[in-house]
Amino acid sequence: MMPDPKRVVLAYSGGLDTSVILRWLIERYRCAVIAFCADLGQGEEVLPIRDKALRTGAASVHVVDLREEFVRDFIFPMLRANAVYEGGYLLGTSIARPLIARAQVQIAGREGADAVAHGATGKGNDQVRFELTYAALAPHLRVIAPWREWELTSRTALIEFARRHDISVPVTTERPYSTDRNLFHISYEGGLLEDPWTAPPDKMFLLTSSPEAAPDVPEEIVIDFEHGDPVALGGERLGPVALLTRLNRIGGEHGIGRVDVVENRFVGMKSRGVYETPGGTILHVARRALESLTLDREVLHLRDSLVPRYAEMIYYGFWFAPERQTLQVFMDECARDVTGSARLRLYKGNVTVTGRRSPRSLYRTDFATFEADSVYRPQDAEGFINLNALRLRIRALRDRPS
Repeated sequence: MMPDPKRVVLAYSGGLDTSVILRWLIERYRCAVIAFCADLGQGEEVLPIRDKALRTGAASVHVVDLREEFVRDFIFPMLRANAVYEGGYLLGTSIARPLIARAQVQIAGREGADAVAHGATGKGNDQVRFELTYAALAPHLRVIAPWREWELTSRTALIEFARRHDISVPVTTERPYSTDRNLFHISYEGGLLEDPWTAPPDKMFLLTSSPEAAPDVPEEIVIDFEHGDPVALGGERLGPVALLTRLNRIGGEHGIGRVDVVENRFVGMKSRGVYETPGGTILHVARRALESLTLDREVLHLRDSLVPRYAEMIYYGFWFAPERQTLQVFMDECARDVTGSARLRLYKGNVTVTGRRSPRSLYRTDFATFEADSVYRPQDAEGFINLNALRLRIRALRDRPS
């Protein structure tokens, strides 16, 4: 039987689940619990973390600003692959977990901890994402997943536990939303959202205006890219965090980036998630516009055929797996020529491309024009068509009634 851990690093958000877990770990294992919070752009949610964790019994608290690393080394590589899970989810929660888990492992090393713990439920994807990262980076650490161990089988039970231990919680039994927020998005699950027929209440949304309440006048923006990454907005060069933050604000004002999906979890069940991803939605549309100019047809089609598989790897938690790392090399090579500008019109929840240009463009007016030209011989198309039609003609001749 494995001995009880002495020092545990808990991935701590200050929310209901991890607040209860912090206290539960102390009582269950009689161990020191180090609370670790990754600042990924949650905003004011981070401010009370340290005091709250200490009040709940943490031996020490680490709040680490990972915003720059998050956007530069996780979001931007994912965007270079145009990753979308099941046609709608832009993976805002999925992409954050490997970074959080990696930093947690680093804290465990510095603290001399022998275990790590997380607050992911036994039904969710996050338990897989955290633990696959632990396995890839620190297989020697013990993993504690309270949702798979304890007797607290519902969020109502957690709320009652928190009240008994005088732990303040940000949810109530009347409004038990589970939210996850970072620089890329915010997600909503649980409560009335568990009924896929029930529309999300408009007051729930935090990052975006409703399209109906968005400005009646459209706004036009220009985003510049270099080698697949956005580098400037409206001609002003901005760092990754500043650029995404500004796009979130602009997109949010125009009601852009709301999605409501029922997705297939890795563990086998379907779940309903509502997401706000304003800046990410804009960047996806902008990159697509620029790629239409700069990517070779066969490269684009091959890349697009691999996007669902790449997105699946992130959703399932295989960021640090060799297949994702290998595929990333291909995605980055495809993005090498994605340099130039995309012009977009934002209006009432919609992002419309109005222009694109690139010094690496493969678009040639002299080839594509409907006017007279001297570079393309229409007569050549006859042989091209005949060769491609040959197998179809042979098949038809075979099957023709005699």
